[in-house]
Amino acid sequence: MDSVDVEVVRTAEAWRRQGRAVALGTIVKTWGSAPRPVGAMVAIRDDGQITGSVSGGCVEDDLVEKVKEKFARAKKPELVTYGVTNEEATRWGLPCGGTLQLVVEPLSDRSGIAELLQKIGEQQLVRRKLEMDSGRATLEPGRWQDVLEFDGRVLSAVHGPRWRLVLIGAGQLTRYLAEMARMLDYHVVVIDPREEYANSWDLPSVPINRGMPDDIVRELQLDGHSGLVALTHDPKLDDLALMEALKSAAFYVGAIGSKKNNDARRERLKEFDVSSDEIARLRGPVGLYIGSKTPPEIAVAILAEMTAVRHGVSEPTWAAKPERRFDASACEVKQPT
Repeated sequence: MDSVDVEVVRTAEAWRRQGRAVALGTIVKTWGSAPRPVGAMVAIRDDGQITGSVSGGCVEDDLVEKVKEKFARAKKPELVTYGVTNEEATRWGLPCGGTLQLVVEPLSDRSGIAELLQKIGEQQLVRRKLEMDSGRATLEPGRWQDVLEFDGRVLSAVHGPRWRLVLIGAGQLTRYLAEMARMLDYHVVVIDPREEYANSWDLPSVPINRGMPDDIVRELQLDGHSGLVALTHDPKLDDLALMEALKSAAFYVGAIGSKKNNDARRERLKEFDVSSDEIARLRGPVGLYIGSKTPPEIAVAILAEMTAVRHGVSEPTWAAKPERRFDASACEVKQPT
């Protein structure tokens, strides 16, 4: 569940606590072109007030009417389909004959939304199973690889941060990066054993780990949903974390610093048990080259590059870093001749 859909669920529960009838819609399947992906959510109040989106707007208009006429008083969820034919797809504003199915769920105490929001607030990954026949929902720990599943009887959806970002160092840049990353569906882990930095860390939503970076990174067992960025400028800390991260399946490993400093870092990594192919995975200088100078701008550049990597998008030519070649056999950086 991304941050947009978390807000949908939070608003829906707030309305329900105010005594309003609320229906929660979740996309469970799409065919053809669809404006929003599977798992996207919308919440509609009994008076027609709406938050979130599952289409370009026409589907929401019909859903509002359905909630007013039926779902505000319903006792259990129901499957709703839009755009079965090209004519209907055009009517509902779905492009290219697109079709989508939604589970529309009237919220109640059985929905477990309050407990779900509490767990999400604690940065837990949660699997919520909704029984179509009864409207009862149960919660259990989720896994990074879990996806939304719907078999007609049970809707099983994953809520909470689906990606992990490990940040080495608790300085000013880390704060901006951590706050922005949480908006992009990351569970953020900050590691810094330095007392002067750890004692001044005051971001309640992101706890700090005081252990040594290499030990903690090994314990975290970084997988393909994990990224790590080293931010201390201290080789004793950054290099230890990078050694472990580069050996892992992490989708993104980066380090702050100039090209010169990162060239020196690659040379240092050669002296440890890190292969040339693993060193070649290091993104340093970290982030897209967008002329960023301030900590917030640098955080944007880093997260932009991470987002591109997540989605398999090639680096745009206008944001490419100054050209360099990495000689895997010699494990050193060379300037173009």
